[in-house]
Amino acid sequence: MRAKRAKQYRKLMKTYELSFNFREPYQVLLDAQFIRDAHRFKMHLGKMLENTLSGLIKPMITQCCIRHLYNIKPADDAEQKEKEICIEVAKAAERRRCGHHELEEPLSEVECLKSVVDPKGSGTNKNRYVVASQDRELRASMREIAGVPLIYINRSVMILEPMAEKTEDVREKEERGKIRAGLKTRRGAQPELKRKREDKDDDQNLATEASGASTQAPERKKQKPRGPKAPNPLSVKKAKAKPNSKPAVSEAST
Repeated sequence: MRAKRAKQYRKLMKTYELSFNFREPYQVLLDAQFIRDAHRFKMHLGKMLENTLSGLIKPMITQCCIRHLYNIKPADDAEQKEKEICIEVAKAAERRRCGHHELEEPLSEVECLKSVVDPKGSGTNKNRYVVASQDRELRASMREIAGVPLIYINRSVMILEPMAEKTEDVREKEERGKIRAGLKTRRGAQPELKRKREDKDDDQNLATEASGASTQAPERKKQKPRGPKAPNPLSVKKAKAKPNSKPAVSEAST
């Protein structure tokens, strides 16, 4: 598979996961002709399905589809061998009970698979099946059911169909509903957000005032006017006494 096609298929399955809750392993319903064509083109069915869906798979087949394989009437030994191989492949898949086993003849694959995918006729793929079919009529009927990925084989290439128109409409409707719900939620939350924003602004103003009061610079002391300074007393020399001077005699001693 080319990288570009693989990227498209991976993106498409991601959309099915987000919009219709598809999960691995994907339940893949196989019809009889799909198994026969896969064998004719020598395709490894399980591996090719996993590569196409970009994930693990759980191959399944209804009771009517496997009965159609048993009812094949081979014209020669080669067709007989092909029939046996296809039946073995079908047996390896999980059996999906459709409730038509009591009928003498199996239902057509269109009626059988449609009753399995949408049993109540509600137009929804409740069990999230992927349908792998070579029947154009069957694929056309599945496009009328929302959320059904469709696979077919074209010249030895396994193709995953783009989303059907009905599936796209359902997905877009759900997306618009989510957007409206989001807008309503935001509108309902606006007054509360506004009050919270105002309270936050008031708290910030109070904090700013408090910090301004606490960080206010203290008053400076008054500086004394500058002027000539007195000499340092330690650097001034002391006056020396005169040598012939006599001490004065007080009058009381005379």
